[in-house]
Amino acid sequence: MNQNPTIFDRQLLRTRRDRAARSFEKFDFLMIEAADRLADRLLDLSRRFGTVLDLGCHTGGLATVWPAGLEGTKLVHADLSPAMAIRAAAHGPAIACDEEALPFAAGCLDAVLSCLSMHWVNDLPGALVQIRRALRPDGMLLASMLGGDTLVELREVLSAAELEVASGLSPRVSPFADIPDLGGLLQRAGFALPVVDSDVLTVTYDNLFALMADLRGMGESNVVLERHKVPTRRGVLMRAAEIYQERFAGSDGRIPATFQILTMTGWVPDASQQQPLRPGSAQARLADALGTVEAPVAEKASPG
Repeated sequence: MNQNPTIFDRQLLRTRRDRAARSFEKFDFLMIEAADRLADRLLDLSRRFGTVLDLGCHTGGLATVWPAGLEGTKLVHADLSPAMAIRAAAHGPAIACDEEALPFAAGCLDAVLSCLSMHWVNDLPGALVQIRRALRPDGMLLASMLGGDTLVELREVLSAAELEVASGLSPRVSPFADIPDLGGLLQRAGFALPVVDSDVLTVTYDNLFALMADLRGMGESNVVLERHKVPTRRGVLMRAAEIYQERFAGSDGRIPATFQILTMTGWVPDASQQQPLRPGSAQARLADALGTVEAPVAEKASPG
């Protein structure tokens, strides 16, 4: 039995991504920025990869920023949205598939990259296990996703406006993972050398409605299963826009929107990887490095 809660309406997400695919290039700035950062990380590695899966590829933006130093890689694209996958096919092989039910054989991939897609996965632990299975020994997962500080301003003003105008709250902004969560999930999925770090990007807008238009164009609007199924009252949105300006507008009148990007890296265990030393096997003494005299435990002064 799957014990992971169903938080997101994945069918609605697919529908909205299909719609966004028609003009995604007008709204892909955040995804392209995140993809560029992933590509830079690849260049920092001495390792080169043969077959790489771009999981949650959108329209193939990662291929457009693929570093010149990584020629020879076979980049395969996959997205939940068939319309996105069709557009990504202009950059190489592409399929439509669900991150929660990967169709790849065990050990067929050298690396899996994912750019701003996995924050919509309900069963993230299961998805990570499937990714690990599809990777060869010493294969790498490098994935970015939106973190818990994303759209903090929007969440605050929508909550304030709803309490003021509608006397209640509804789940309007997606819940996000944080760094400790992801680090633990990587370890549970069997990845070695797990690392998770965070970057924060701030984008400014003329007003709340411009921000919400961008989110729709990205295919990133609310798909929380428990969301209200009726359109938001105009009064709530108008008051939220006023509160956004009052609390967050800069001297130029523009409002900020925060996007926290969490990037996780993990490797499939392999004998060639760096291993921790056995206890007592050190070849140098810490006291020598510090220029001090080492004393046995019994001779150390106790706290006074």
